[in-house]
Amino acid sequence: MLEKIIALRKELHQHPELSGEEIETARRIKNFLAHHPPSKLIENIGGHGLAAIYTYGKEGPVIMIRCELDALPIEEANLFEYRSKINGVSHKCGHDGHMAIVAGLSSWIKEQNYKSGKIILLFQPAEETGKGAKAIIEAEKFQDLKPDHVFALHNIPGVPLHTIIKVQNNFSSSVQSLGIWLNGKESHASEPENGINPALAIAETIKQFDLLNILAPEKPNFALLTPVHIKMGQIAYGISAGSGELHYTLRTRDEEHMKKLKWAINKQLVKTCQRYNLGLETRWFDYFPTSANDPFCNEVIGKAAKINNLKIHEKTYPYKFGEDFGWFSKYYKSAMFGLGSGGHSPALHNPDYDFPDEIIPTGMAMFQSIIDLILRPEDPQSKN
Repeated sequence: MLEKIIALRKELHQHPELSGEEIETARRIKNFLAHHPPSKLIENIGGHGLAAIYTYGKEGPVIMIRCELDALPIEEANLFEYRSKINGVSHKCGHDGHMAIVAGLSSWIKEQNYKSGKIILLFQPAEETGKGAKAIIEAEKFQDLKPDHVFALHNIPGVPLHTIIKVQNNFSSSVQSLGIWLNGKESHASEPENGINPALAIAETIKQFDLLNILAPEKPNFALLTPVHIKMGQIAYGISAGSGELHYTLRTRDEEHMKKLKWAINKQLVKTCQRYNLGLETRWFDYFPTSANDPFCNEVIGKAAKINNLKIHEKTYPYKFGEDFGWFSKYYKSAMFGLGSGGHSPALHNPDYDFPDEIIPTGMAMFQSIIDLILRPEDPQSKN
């Protein structure tokens, strides 16, 4: 069975699809699940999402295991046999491995004889844009599922293989993207006094934003403002620019500090634009809420790691990256854990990254024990 799961992972790796376009990815998952069919399969949920539902006896706890369908707009640098066949698109966050782990649970789930409860395997679209989880939760098809507990994992390069990273409180940061448009007036380059050039305002904004950075992620008021795109005027040497554009991503440890950071940013932008007589337009998008770990769910993760004799790394502050799993933690008791993918692995979103197949059984064993601990609390055990 493990060979088939690894083959699925490599097939998914060869055929990546961007956020919102995961039609074939969902089809491949559906075909794999058909070998161990669920009690019910819900398709096209929140986009191209799939929910495979396995029901046991009478009503009981409903456990949801979530993974992601989408890939990234990155050209793969690897040259192995199963490299991406899609130019400019590849699985560089390990979602192919996450899907393989969750889909691979289907054969084990069919063998279980729980007296009550449900297991839902959720394959979520559009995680990378921060839109997928929200769309799933708001979808009419999702309303009857009512999970009691939602779990997910993310592979973590730089951490030894098979290590379980258990994070206190919040697993990942609150992330928000910001677009800024500064509107002035073009003029002849020899007469800039007859126009309104945004150059000084752009320079001042970059400098003031840099002062808002608190780069130590272990600090409660951690804040990271990363400039990702800057544009001003046009390449026309006779024209003094009349418009400018800046794009940033913002990261904080929690929602409260994100609100404070946004307030400080808006205050600074208004002040700068008034000084330089510029019009101002801002847009906020790509919102990833903080992924808050429920204490009970986090405790179950720790117990599952001990059942499987896995090394546990206790992390006391969130990862700096965003994860739209945070939408689930807003409404349901949820928790996410990290799974070490190797001390020498390229970093996530690097063109030469590849998910290590060695940790597929580890991820499966963790989810199996998590399920056992909730649905068979009187005799929890790992069935690997």
